[in-house]
Amino acid sequence: MSENKQKMLRGELYYAFTPELLNERTRAKHACHKYNTAGEMTRRQRVELWRAIVQDKRSLPSHHFDQAKDDAQLEDEPWVEPPVHIDYGSNLRLAPQVYINHNCTVLDTCLVTIGSRTLVGPNVSFFSATHPLDPAVRNGTAGPEGGAEIHVEEDVWIGGNVVILPGVRIGKGATVGAGSVVTKDVAPFTVVAGNPARFLRKIATNMDPEQSDTTAKDSAVGAEKPMGEAAVALEKGV
Repeated sequence: MSENKQKMLRGELYYAFTPELLNERTRAKHACHKYNTAGEMTRRQRVELWRAIVQDKRSLPSHHFDQAKDDAQLEDEPWVEPPVHIDYGSNLRLAPQVYINHNCTVLDTCLVTIGSRTLVGPNVSFFSATHPLDPAVRNGTAGPEGGAEIHVEEDVWIGGNVVILPGVRIGKGATVGAGSVVTKDVAPFTVVAGNPARFLRKIATNMDPEQSDTTAKDSAVGAEKPMGEAAVALEKGV
């Protein structure tokens, strides 16, 4: 691995248009195209195509002749709806039972991780890449780029059209309202929304160790109520 690529992975300034990195992005582009245009296929075939994007070389369970039983063997594999758009793929890690809806974009200049049982709405973007503010340094495609890792912990719900910026960590069990731009860390078991996303309230759940004796009042409540609360707060300038 070149020193330039090592700098990229560390979030230091590096150059994106070297032959090495151009080749890696081209590989990912072709793998995404194959995934996006594959049409109807078995669960196993879909998992194999996804693993080609993220370069996951682990062995799958042996194929079972019964389709339903074969699908059951793969039930914990991530579900990713096409189309997807991913820069490298090799810097993206999805844990078991993750669901990602249509048209997700991942600029995985640095590592992007998404924890188990996290649900991601349509048109969500994960941007671990960034650029220098000084245009003299930025210098178009001839200049350096940077980045910072993004980490989404377990049991998170990310609404549609959310943008997550470099360096953000979204805590376990959090909810991010639709259309939000997440510029800083999100605490576990909280609801955030807006541009930039801001704290709205805690989520009542017995999954939170700090609320171990709490009756889960939010168990049957969707995001509509907290999003409505956010709209009222914005109108009032709170």
